[in-house]
Amino acid sequence: MNASAPSADSLRAALAGLLDGLPPKQAAQAVDRLIANYRGTTPTDTPVLRDRSDVAAYAAYRMPATFEAVRGALDALREAAPDWEPRTHTDVGGGTGAASWAVAEAWEEQPPRTTVLDWAEPALALGRELAAGALDAEWRTARIGGALRLADTDLVTVSYVLKELTEADRAALVTEAARAAQTVVIVEPGTPDGYERIIAARTLLIEAGFTVAAPCPHSGACPIEPGADWCHFSARVSRSSLHRRVKGGSLPYEDEKYSYVAATRFPPTPVAARITRRPQIRKGLVLLELCGPDGLARETVTKRHGSLYKQARDAEWGDSWPPEDED
Repeated sequence: MNASAPSADSLRAALAGLLDGLPPKQAAQAVDRLIANYRGTTPTDTPVLRDRSDVAAYAAYRMPATFEAVRGALDALREAAPDWEPRTHTDVGGGTGAASWAVAEAWEEQPPRTTVLDWAEPALALGRELAAGALDAEWRTARIGGALRLADTDLVTVSYVLKELTEADRAALVTEAARAAQTVVIVEPGTPDGYERIIAARTLLIEAGFTVAAPCPHSGACPIEPGADWCHFSARVSRSSLHRRVKGGSLPYEDEKYSYVAATRFPPTPVAARITRRPQIRKGLVLLELCGPDGLARETVTKRHGSLYKQARDAEWGDSWPPEDED
């Protein structure tokens, strides 16, 4: 049982003994196959996670990174809607529940009641096991696709799922999420094709009457020229010794690149602008790549800007700009 409050640390603690008894070679083979699915672009109509060993490898390989990416998206949503608190949450394609952990942490004072839907029963079983005592959640088997019907809920999360579906099923799923929820958060890999799926979902949400809360500072057309660049962000992920062993890495951390959209049926307060690349710190100045209501722009902040210069040096990729406390 895991009686800790939901957090990155408590999730890592729950994962700590996950691969006990699973031969390292078997875990590595499962990870290799999952990496191919994660990086691939071919949709599938069958669950990616087939059995307990697949699920254990997936949880060690992907849960910490998925948790941090969803947490980044939720942080931006909460910045745009600080007074909104979901009471119910549906995690579509939630698998072992990484997004549900992130949601519970985001509203830790009163976490919403969560329903996790996935078509892989082994994933649901392990997610239920990991979350025992930590999440207020129900785990249900459901085919994730165009035929899925959702109960009305405050929040729907769809993380790293659209890439597994056909284009028609993606559109149907996003449309159904928009029908059922007050707020929808969708996260995909921070790759060009992941960004394209996010833009397509963003368009459907706007057409359904939603307003973009994050990362965009507006609900107009994305100013990025198709094919020239893509909008994505980065989350630092701490690796446990278990995580490093499964992934074959030596560093104590990795950077998870992700794209996302958070949209609401109520009026949010979007940021004035979003930092869309890692700030470039030079001698006496900081270069910021920004997206604002008027499109893409570069801002140079120098020592002459006083306290704003220090804040620019401390700013991170994905942050809002300018700081709210700046006069």
